[in-house]
Amino acid sequence: MAVPLLFSMSALALLDHLANFVLPAVFVALVLALCGRFLMPRKAGTPVLWKQVAINSIAGAIVLLAGLALSGRDGRMSTYAALVVVCGTVQWLLQRGWRR
Repeated sequence: MAVPLLFSMSALALLDHLANFVLPAVFVALVLALCGRFLMPRKAGTPVLWKQVAINSIAGAIVLLAGLALSGRDGRMSTYAALVVVCGTVQWLLQRGWRR
């Protein structure tokens, strides 16, 4: 009987795998939020930096999970492309980019 990989690793290894899975979403969220501060003027109602990073990270993690569920593996370029598109759209919405 084969033991599933999830139960055959230590808690530290599992935490390492989960952190490495979510790290691309956090990195993209941080870069977008920092660039957004300098490239787009601040408008009324724009969330503070840490909220922008948190919201983009959650949206990115959902995209990564969906890519894993749809393709059966993580790290596909199509998943990363979707990550960038979704996080960019969320950042544009957070900074109210449709208003001048």
